[in-house]
Amino acid sequence: MISTSLFIYTETSLHAGVGSTTSVVDLPIQRERTTQFPIVQGSGVKGALRSQVQADAALRDSYINLIFGGEEADDQSKKASSFAGAISVGDARIVLFPVRSLAGVFAYITCPAVLARVRRDVPGFSALKQEVADNTALVTKQSSVTASGRVVLEEFSFAAQENDTAAEIAAWLAGNALPGGDEYAYWREKLKNSLVILRDDDFRDFVQTSTEVVTRVRLDSAKKTVLEGALWTQEALPSDTLLMSAIIARATRSQTILNDAGQIFSSENVINWLHDQAVIPSRIQLGGDETTGSGMVALRWQGGN
Repeated sequence: MISTSLFIYTETSLHAGVGSTTSVVDLPIQRERTTQFPIVQGSGVKGALRSQVQADAALRDSYINLIFGGEEADDQSKKASSFAGAISVGDARIVLFPVRSLAGVFAYITCPAVLARVRRDVPGFSALKQEVADNTALVTKQSSVTASGRVVLEEFSFAAQENDTAAEIAAWLAGNALPGGDEYAYWREKLKNSLVILRDDDFRDFVQTSTEVVTRVRLDSAKKTVLEGALWTQEALPSDTLLMSAIIARATRSQTILNDAGQIFSSENVINWLHDQAVIPSRIQLGGDETTGSGMVALRWQGGN
C-alpha cells in the first residue's frame, strides 16, 4: 500500500454542491461537518479523475476498471466484472483560500489546523512552530500584502508578524503544490510573498463568508424574462483556491485483467499510472456546471510513499 497526495488548484470558480437546502444560499458547496471548511468529496474527485483518463483507447477501459473499479452490473451474467478498484480517494480539503487584500490585490490565507493536516499527509512538509495570537497574521519577510505593519483582509485588520516558518511553508507550497509549468511562474512567486497564516477561528470565518455567491436565472426563450421559480443563488469556491486529496493505492484486485508483463498491477504501478500526464492530464474539470466553464482545475501530484 502506497500513499500519494493530489493538489488541486482552481483556475475558475468551483461548485461542488450538496443540492438545495434551507439556508440563505439555495445551492451551497460541500463542507466538513465539524469545521465548516470547504471540501470536495472523495467520490467527486475519483469520478472526475476516472472521466478524464486519456490512455490509449485499446487499453483505456480495462485500465480504468483495474484502477477505479469494475462497473456495477444488473445482469447476473456480468457480475464477475464488478470488483473494487485499487485506489482510495480522500476528500479534497482546503489548503489555501484567496481573500481580497488592501495591499497586493489578494492574499492566500491558511491556518495551523490546515497546515497540521498537510503535515500529517505529506512527508517533509514544515510544521508551524508557534501559535497565532489574536488579531495577528503571520507573513513572510517579503510580504506584499502588508501595509504599515498591518494586513487588511476584506474589512478586517490584523497585525503583521514576520515568520521564518511561514516563508518555508510558502516556498514549499510554491515549489511542490502549485502547478509547475512556466505559465504558473507568476502565481508561484506571488504565493511566496502573499501567504498569510491566521488563527483557526479567523480562517474558518473567512472560508464561510468570503466564497463566491452568484444569482442565477433561467429565461423564457420567447419572452426573455425569468421563468417563474427559476431564480436561485449558488455558492462556489473562488479561483486560486488550493485543495489537497490524500490517495492510497493498493495492488489491483481483479485476476481477469493483466498488465503488459502478465502480472497484476502492484501499488507502485498504480501510482505511476496515476502520475502519468499522458493518462490523466494536468488540467481537468471538477464539480458541477461544466458547460458554463466552472470547475477548471490544475493538478499536481506529490510523492508516492
